[in-house]
Amino acid sequence: MRKFRTLDLTLAAMFVALMAIGANITSWAPFLQVAGIPLSMQPFFAILAGLLLGSRVGALSMTVYMLVGIAGAPVFAQFSAGIDTVLGMSGGFILSYIVVAYVTGKIVESKVIPTFSTFLISSLVGIALIYVIGTNYMYAAANVWLEADMEYATAWKIMMWFMVKDLAFTILGAVIAPRIYRAITSSGTAYSRTA
Repeated sequence: MRKFRTLDLTLAAMFVALMAIGANITSWAPFLQVAGIPLSMQPFFAILAGLLLGSRVGALSMTVYMLVGIAGAPVFAQFSAGIDTVLGMSGGFILSYIVVAYVTGKIVESKVIPTFSTFLISSLVGIALIYVIGTNYMYAAANVWLEADMEYATAWKIMMWFMVKDLAFTILGAVIAPRIYRAITSSGTAYSRTA
């Protein structure tokens, strides 16, 4: 297994910062929340991490993001931090970002020369995983350990408010990612597929 290079760690750190910014970009506007869950740019950045950094570095960046938040830095939505956030209603989304960065990176890595369709398929798979993992976790958290009474259909109805925004940003990510990816690969700084 290839060791992480300084560049890998720098790019991973950049995406940790982007996730923190993406989590809190709408915190100043309380009306941009649905059922206590704020609109965020995190799905966009998590998918982009996988597309541009690859499966290993992308998943590493999302893992570090989660650990920084658990350690107490206010990087989660609404400037929250701690294990309670991960165990709360939105915790499944935080966990899903690790899986999504890994899977989207793997899809791109599977092609010698990824095309726009590769990036689009990878992005759509990524957003689907975020919703499946995050929404099911939200439902479980609400009903099992938070002892709220939420119906499964209600959990999905809540998430419908976010889907249009996330789908639009997912497509935008698939459109811009190939150009950034080509710039990275042409400069010799692309991630290795031999991970």
